[in-house]
Amino acid sequence: MKDKVKIGIIICDRYRNCAGGKCLRALRNREGAFSVYKDNEVELVGYANCGGCPGGNIEYAPVEMIKNVAEVIHLATGFIVGYPPCPYLEFFRNFITASFGVKVIIGTHPIPQKYYDMHHLLGSWNDPEWEEILKPTLADEKIRLAYD
Repeated sequence: MKDKVKIGIIICDRYRNCAGGKCLRALRNREGAFSVYKDNEVELVGYANCGGCPGGNIEYAPVEMIKNVAEVIHLATGFIVGYPPCPYLEFFRNFITASFGVKVIIGTHPIPQKYYDMHHLLGSWNDPEWEEILKPTLADEKIRLAYD
């Protein structure tokens, strides 16, 4: 097994009461965006919400995570699958990277099938930029159904 990677997770505030079940399961199973750690031990060193639109906690949560030696910060899948998807997602990634010099990955657990179906129906992810954003959390239908 490779070195331990320390990560933080920032969730969308609309899911502020989320207990993190899907994210933690995906982390344990190395599914979704956590598949990049399939050969690593991982330690979760921070879990916070964005603070609500337009992300008031984005300026502060990474600081605490980095104090706990976070090497990577994940912006949770909720930013992608919420209705509408977070309009600040790219800004958050760019801001955290530029301000703190830490790697940011968009996504945590695989996209649940019900969100996949509805966003395709709504056309939420039709813009070509979404192809790259969705890639880490886009799994096959069997896995998406397991996360419904």
